[in-house]
Amino acid sequence: MKSTVEQLSPTRVRINVEVPFEELKPDFDKAYKALAQQVRIPGFRPGKAPAKLLEARLGRGAILEQVVNDALPTKYGEAVETAEVQVIGRPEIEITKIEDGDELAFTAEVDVRPEITLPDFSGIEVTVDPISVGDEDIAEQLESLRQRFGTLKSVDRPVQDGDFVSIDLEATVDGAKVEEASTTGLSHEVGSGQLIEGLDDTLAGMSAEESRDFTSTLVAGEYAGKEATITVTVQSVKERELPEADDEFAQMASEFDTMDELKDDLRKRAEQGKKVEQAGDIRDKVLEALLEQTEVPLPEGAVQGEIDAVLHDAVHGFDHDEAKFAEALEAQGSSREEFDKDSKEAAERSVKTQLLLDAVAEQENTEVGQQELTERILFQAQRYGMSPEQFIQQVQQAGQLGAIFSDVRRGKALAGVVGQATVTDTEGNAVDTDEMFGSPDDSEADEAAGTAEAEETADQKAAAGAE
Repeated sequence: MKSTVEQLSPTRVRINVEVPFEELKPDFDKAYKALAQQVRIPGFRPGKAPAKLLEARLGRGAILEQVVNDALPTKYGEAVETAEVQVIGRPEIEITKIEDGDELAFTAEVDVRPEITLPDFSGIEVTVDPISVGDEDIAEQLESLRQRFGTLKSVDRPVQDGDFVSIDLEATVDGAKVEEASTTGLSHEVGSGQLIEGLDDTLAGMSAEESRDFTSTLVAGEYAGKEATITVTVQSVKERELPEADDEFAQMASEFDTMDELKDDLRKRAEQGKKVEQAGDIRDKVLEALLEQTEVPLPEGAVQGEIDAVLHDAVHGFDHDEAKFAEALEAQGSSREEFDKDSKEAAERSVKTQLLLDAVAEQENTEVGQQELTERILFQAQRYGMSPEQFIQQVQQAGQLGAIFSDVRRGKALAGVVGQATVTDTEGNAVDTDEMFGSPDDSEADEAAGTAEAEETADQKAAAGAE
């Protein structure tokens, strides 16, 4: 087999392949064997009919068609390996020549990873806010802990912000009841803004067994984008009673005997939380600086794949009715044009980030160990509330194990860049990133890096991008 590569653009090539017919003999043998099992010829047992009789019965053209269809993926793969190009996505294959007994020729146009010139990582400088833990942070942590141990008590008064209510909802559009927007016995925290727009404002001041109507625009289902009349009926009103913040509470809610000891521990936890926030800020700013300093040609197919995936997910809740989707966008003060523009910008950034971090990983020889891959799988399984076995099964069925591997590798690559960058806080103090991300040689660095791109790709998309 002979193959040549034409560079059509920095991100696309055409591979020209010529295959002598003698190299197709195994494919002919395979085709004859398969067809012999399918075609019944009198006087011969299934699978035993001679090739000549099969050709006479089916025609040489049918045999050739099956041989070519079977051979193309293998020959394309061999040509890619020989050319040493890193392809992205599916190729567009065109058969240019079939001379029976002589030669098969075809071309394959496909997106490829572009050549990327990386900047000097030690020249990257970013500034972040310093870590500061105040009394208000401790008070916030303590309030959260008290709420976890709070109890709900029925009250005989109108609804106030922060109350917990049991409600019934019934929605109608032009007099027709909307079943998917109607429910009974729904528990809701007033002021959380987690349900229908306008509900919290309507609930304020209502009493048990009282009903009120309000209007709101539905955002999903058959009536997405339509204005509905919604009747809310309050069944019960409860308020949360919080325990006193004293030594007795400290003993109940923690392993500490006194409130002072508990507050000291909360301060440490708050400080650790601030460190996590600072690490995320460092990661984001280093990535942003890296993106700004690096030219990355974008493969059109990879970008379009990202856009298509986002659109598919967006319209899925509207039964893939794009008209309803457009109405819902208008109800939210947006438009399809704005959605498409935002989707394209997000897709371009996502693909650029993936390609850039892959280039960093290759230059720095970033490797991923089995333990690191296992830890990421366990983390994602827990995140989705699944057992590791169930998660792995779904990932394998979706063909996404390679995407998870790539995510971990990209996270480690970014951590390596952070380790070489100069990071200071706004007070001029140097920030030790080794504690957050590990040293550049630390094999566990990717867990701290945890790039937003990595987690996003593991949730939904890497297939259309730069795998």
